[in-house]
Amino acid sequence: MKFQPSELIVNQDGSIFHLKLKPEDIADDIILVGDPGRVDLIATFLDKVEVERQNREFKTITGTYNNKRVSILSSGIGTDNIDIVINELDALKNIDLATKQVKKQLQSLRLIRLGTSGALQEDIPSGSFVMTSRSIGFDNLMQFYNIPRPESSLKMEQQLKEHLGWPPASSYPYVVDASKKMISQIDNKGFIPGTTISAPGFYGPQGRQLRIPLADEHLNNKIRNFRFHNLRITNYEMESSAIYALASSLGHEAVTVCAIIANRLRGDHLSDYQPKIKELVKTILDKI
Repeated sequence: MKFQPSELIVNQDGSIFHLKLKPEDIADDIILVGDPGRVDLIATFLDKVEVERQNREFKTITGTYNNKRVSILSSGIGTDNIDIVINELDALKNIDLATKQVKKQLQSLRLIRLGTSGALQEDIPSGSFVMTSRSIGFDNLMQFYNIPRPESSLKMEQQLKEHLGWPPASSYPYVVDASKKMISQIDNKGFIPGTTISAPGFYGPQGRQLRIPLADEHLNNKIRNFRFHNLRITNYEMESSAIYALASSLGHEAVTVCAIIANRLRGDHLSDYQPKIKELVKTILDKI
């Protein structure tokens, strides 16, 4: 398969269109964050920096930590940006950018999203860490891809739609799992296992009402009360569903770990959460 220049855009310097990276610029282990400033924070833990690139909200630093090569990349906020990031990272690894043809030997990336999140259950305190084993996408990104759906995911999706009274005209919630291999590698006794909603916004889509009325002011209470076998929904964030769906479809391994900086039921917020982020960064780097 050969891609047309309009479908796989390569810059004049040979780098991929949005990320402005070349294949040699990225490691096999990549930490994904939303905030470009967090790339700089994580980079302070590195022993050596080899590569530093930025275009728009996409900032990448590649270096070594304890003799292990690692890349740190910011996506900005939302699953629409994740669509760009995962597809372009895969292209860097598995498509020859010069010939625009898929390589015969495909390679797998290990992707770890490190972020912040709001808890939806009272017993998950601010300052704790949630590792997302299953993500629920409230966005509509995956409706544009032809991806097989496991039976367990379809059953959970159907029960969730019925429980929430999901509007028939709205894009349906989709359920995707983290990489079991990555969960095993990154797991820490201090991590709370989670089922996480990826919302397409911070305010209304997460049940926050300022000056615009919500379509369903009881949505968060319904979410808290939902159960699928022994699973409950633990927290909100905004990227993991697309990371899991795209990564698994392309043969990559992905997992998300978030620091809880607010509890929506209690109404509290951890104003100074940087020490918790640094603690999480160190824990993740030591696990890679």
